[in-house]
Amino acid sequence: MLRTYKFRIEPTKEQREKINETLMYCRWLYNALLEQRITAYKKCGVSLTFYSQKKELPALKKVYEEYKGVHSQVLQNVVERLDKAYQAFFRRLKRGEKAGFPRFKGMNRYHSFTYPQSGFSLEGKYITLSKVGAVRIKLHRQMQGAIKTCTVIAKNGRYYVCLSCEIETQTQATGKRIGVDLGLKHLAITSDGDFHHAPKYLRKSERQLKKLQRIVSRRKKGSSRRKKAVALLAKKHEYIANQRRNNAHQVSRQLVNGYDLIAFEDLKITNMVKNHHLAKSIVDAGWNQLVQFTTYKAESAGKRVVLVDPRNTSQQCSNCDEIVKKTLAVRTHRCPSCGFECDRDVNAAKNILKRAVQQLQNVS
Repeated sequence: MLRTYKFRIEPTKEQREKINETLMYCRWLYNALLEQRITAYKKCGVSLTFYSQKKELPALKKVYEEYKGVHSQVLQNVVERLDKAYQAFFRRLKRGEKAGFPRFKGMNRYHSFTYPQSGFSLEGKYITLSKVGAVRIKLHRQMQGAIKTCTVIAKNGRYYVCLSCEIETQTQATGKRIGVDLGLKHLAITSDGDFHHAPKYLRKSERQLKKLQRIVSRRKKGSSRRKKAVALLAKKHEYIANQRRNNAHQVSRQLVNGYDLIAFEDLKITNMVKNHHLAKSIVDAGWNQLVQFTTYKAESAGKRVVLVDPRNTSQQCSNCDEIVKKTLAVRTHRCPSCGFECDRDVNAAKNILKRAVQQLQNVS
């Protein structure tokens, strides 16, 4: 399986200019290829493929010599990105979801380029990128496995590389199972009675965000002062996102290290955030991120994550399966039939675990 490591890099002024230039050319190519596909279909009824557009890259370099300064596989990856965008569009269309046709990329919507197989090498404290040079890299953690791809990211004035490595699955069985209920007051409540705090990073930074947003709104559009203010606001949002991501990593690591089977509710978060009273709190909690992080960590450890139907997990008694109706204000589950009593969220987590076990038994 593949595991991706993200590291900060410190390019020189010339290297930063080269990275930004490469991003610009890749964005232009992406938009040109998208325009080509749209025109070919509208005027000729022809659907261009990945291979047909990939074959045109050598001719492109002859006409536009500036593209000779971009590694060939980086350009091929641009074609692949567009093809994947089309595949995702048709897949959503087939499922009856909101289709979301591939869109043209503006300056603020194209932040990375990828070396899919070659064009990069890691030597000590430097990573050599083809057409860019040897760039200082901060290796804050040890990598495992052979490096397969390298993605360069430029975001909010900072530069990173993401190195995807192929590693072997390492199973560390504990023989334990856990159900996890996701909440707003507590991010995760387990069937064992553990409560993982929801730090609410967005709520805590709201005053600073409002202040920065007011500064942006007061600046004249197109001015350098407005660009600086926008950059400060973007960095603050990135900082909050990094805080939330770090917390999700810590909680997911605890779950994967302690249990072989981890069960979550299969929540439709896109529908839940339509509730304007809870939308900000749900986004701030980062439920989907926690599930994603736990899933990929479990796969690398040879463990399993199961998603179950969320209906009535809070109302159903985990001891006798009796439905006990209660409002959100009622935080303790008390069953009149069997006398079972526990925290409302712990009861839900126990139900989630029971459903996961039944689901696996039905499959087998």
